[in-house]
Amino acid sequence: QVQLVESGGGLVQPGGSLRLSCAASGSIFRINDMGWYRQAPGKQREWVTTITSGGSTNYAGSVKGRFAISRDNAKNTVYLQMNSLKPEDTAVYYCKAVITTSSLRQYDYWGQGTQVTVSS
Repeated sequence: QVQLVESGGGLVQPGGSLRLSCAASGSIFRINDMGWYRQAPGKQREWVTTITSGGSTNYAGSVKGRFAISRDNAKNTVYLQMNSLKPEDTAVYYCKAVITTSSLRQYDYWGQGTQVTVSS
């Protein structure tokens, strides 16, 4: 069994910052790509950013220059630092990890989601 547990969401004013965390635990052999997605009310879930096991990163155009993804492989944790937040960043944020389990099977795992609300 593998679990992803997220933390760090909340309410923040426009222009503010938040840091999300997502920790993986369980029968893990290797964690490959890790990333963040978000889903705003009435919209489809959209990709935000990905970081590879080697540390290479990619960002959606809407967050490039404002958000930063990082990971701590020793802690099996991925982070999302969000700066200069805008009301349109309001969404439920989900982490995703591509994990090779101890039985050497590879699956996509998702966190439970954490609400981020940007409002004055």
